[in-house]
Amino acid sequence: MDHDAPQILIIEDEPPIRRFVRMSLESHGLAVRETDTGERGIGQAADAPPDVVILDLGLPDRDGLDVIRALREWSQVPIIVLSARGRESDKISALDAGADDYLTKPFGVGELLARVRVALRHSAATTSPNGEAVFEVGGLRVDLGRRTVHVDGVEQHLTPTEYRLLTTLIRHAGKVVTHRQLLKEVWGPDSVFENQYLRVYMGQLRRKIESDPARPRYLKTEAGVGYRLVDE
Repeated sequence: MDHDAPQILIIEDEPPIRRFVRMSLESHGLAVRETDTGERGIGQAADAPPDVVILDLGLPDRDGLDVIRALREWSQVPIIVLSARGRESDKISALDAGADDYLTKPFGVGELLARVRVALRHSAATTSPNGEAVFEVGGLRVDLGRRTVHVDGVEQHLTPTEYRLLTTLIRHAGKVVTHRQLLKEVWGPDSVFENQYLRVYMGQLRRKIESDPARPRYLKTEAGVGYRLVDE
C-alpha cells in the first residue's frame, strides 16, 4: 500500500462490489483498505484513520446509519454512502445522520471518483494573502472576513438571511445539505419543517449569484433532498 496516497476505507459486504470499487480507486492512485462488517469498519477507522470512508448501508451486523453515527461520535472523516436504497427518505436519513454524500447502486466509476475527489478536499475555504478566509469557485468569490460576495468581479449585496444561507452552504461545500439541516442552521431548530422559507430564499440567492437561475452553476438542487454548493 502507498502510504503517501489518500487512504480510502471501503465498508461493504458484497465481494464483487468491494472488488470493483477497490480496483477502480487503486487504478487512479488511491490506497484502499476494505472490510465487510460495520464493527470491523469502525475498528479499522479508529486504528488507522482513513481520508474517506465508502459505506454500504445494508451490512450484516449493524445498519449503516448506526455506523455513520458511531463514526461521527469521534471523527469528521468524509463518508460517502454507496447503497441500493434509493428512496429520498433513505438519502435524507443518511445525510442527517452525518454522511457527506450518497450514491445509489448501480453507479458509474466516473461519478464515484468525482465524489471521492470532492470528499478529499480538506476545506471549502482557502486563505487569502491578507490572512482572511475566502471561498472561490468559478466567478463566485466570498470573502468571509469582510463578509463580501462578488460574482464575476461585481459585488452582490445580500440580506443577512441570504448571507447566512450562502455561508452555511460554504461550510459544507461539495456536499449535499438536506432541507432540514439548512433550516436548522439558518433559521433555528423551531423551523425545520418550514420548507417554504428555504425555497423563497434560495430563489432570491440564485437571482443574485447565478447568471441563469433556472440553470444554476453554483447552487445545485438535489431533488427532494436538499442543495449542494459546487466547489470545483
